[in-house]
Amino acid sequence: MSMKRLVILGGGESGTGAALLGKAKGYEVFLSDLNELKDKYRDILTANQIPFEEKKHTEEIILQADLVIKSPGIPDKAPLIRRLREQGTEIISEIEFASRYTQSKIIAITGSNGKTTTTLLTYHLLKSAGWSVGLAGNVGESFARQVLAGEYDYYVLELSSFQLDNMYDFRADVAVLLNITPDHLDRYEYKFENYIRSKFRIIRNQRPDDFFIYYLEDPVIGKELPVQSPAATLLPVSLKGNTEAAASLQNDGLTFRIDELAGKVIPLEVLPIKGPHNYLNAMSAVLAAAKAGLSFESIVAGLATFKNASHRLEKVAVIDGVEYINDSKATNVDSVYYALQSFENPIILLLGGVDKGNDYDAIRELVKAKVKGIIALGKDNAKLENYFSPLVPSFFATDRLDEALRKAREWAVANDVVLLSPACASFDLFKNYEDRGDRFKEAVLKLV
Repeated sequence: MSMKRLVILGGGESGTGAALLGKAKGYEVFLSDLNELKDKYRDILTANQIPFEEKKHTEEIILQADLVIKSPGIPDKAPLIRRLREQGTEIISEIEFASRYTQSKIIAITGSNGKTTTTLLTYHLLKSAGWSVGLAGNVGESFARQVLAGEYDYYVLELSSFQLDNMYDFRADVAVLLNITPDHLDRYEYKFENYIRSKFRIIRNQRPDDFFIYYLEDPVIGKELPVQSPAATLLPVSLKGNTEAAASLQNDGLTFRIDELAGKVIPLEVLPIKGPHNYLNAMSAVLAAAKAGLSFESIVAGLATFKNASHRLEKVAVIDGVEYINDSKATNVDSVYYALQSFENPIILLLGGVDKGNDYDAIRELVKAKVKGIIALGKDNAKLENYFSPLVPSFFATDRLDEALRKAREWAVANDVVLLSPACASFDLFKNYEDRGDRFKEAVLKLV
């Protein structure tokens, strides 16, 4: 019997990991990437004698595949993907492929906002308690490569809608859905309902003894939940003190009502992440960790040592009593809404970049209530100026970061917050949101 042909489209972290696992499982593997491969991935493929091509897709080879693993970045409407589907070729994600070769328990986390923080916190809680745990999906190393290297007791996976779209037999022991707000609609025929269904794929194949953690007050989740009728045990999380929820924000603490944490309260001041959206993230991570078997004492100890990923409400410095915050990861309006909610002191807000068709009405009232000045940082600031200049006492536009910070320092007084939370993509002035955040931090530290 001839070997099954596995073609991998995309040669980044996930694609290279899938190629290694595919070869180990007896497939005839070929990897193809339209772009140039990074040296480290090219070296790995060469060392493992896995055939590959870069800067092109050779269709006659790709169309002979028995199975295709597609990078999440490749849209389903790409002509090559359409041709594969038309001829009946199975197309899956790296996450789906790797899940077929592991018996480990899986905690899977998705949401339009907050999924990286929640994933990193869940992973940290398990890891700091001494558990054998892998971190994969949108963060960490390739899931497939970790499965190949050896089994962990648990994997904590951050999953995007693009990854979920090509997952079919995958099952999460614990699934977390933080929120759903319009995002990436260009990939979903500009139909919000398609994106909603994509996010709900995280509960696919769950059983009654699995768990589904979700945000109780999210209107989109609430409307879709009866349609999906999850098989798993439901663990809703409430920010409005709902006493029926598995976890809820009440007064100055997070209160839990599952058997493992019955009546336990975690005071807000001990949390390593602040703001209502992060209370949702923390409750979700704590519930997931408890259902994995962690004790309350282990969870509290883990919270004390957690450091969030950069560029997410990251405290950079306090200069002359003014706090500088890097929230460069906030590339949509919803993220800025959460950021503004996280501070009580007056805010000088740095916004701008490549506008993705933003509707700023969601933050209008918060801006009027909390923001004393807006600095638009981008090549084209006209939309921001038209919308925000009537709402705030001070408005300034520039395409230079140093100039933006000079203006912020001129406006700021002790106890103010200078917040970079752009609501936009970064590609007009920066390589990506990390570059934007790093350069912001460098510029702030020069002010000291």
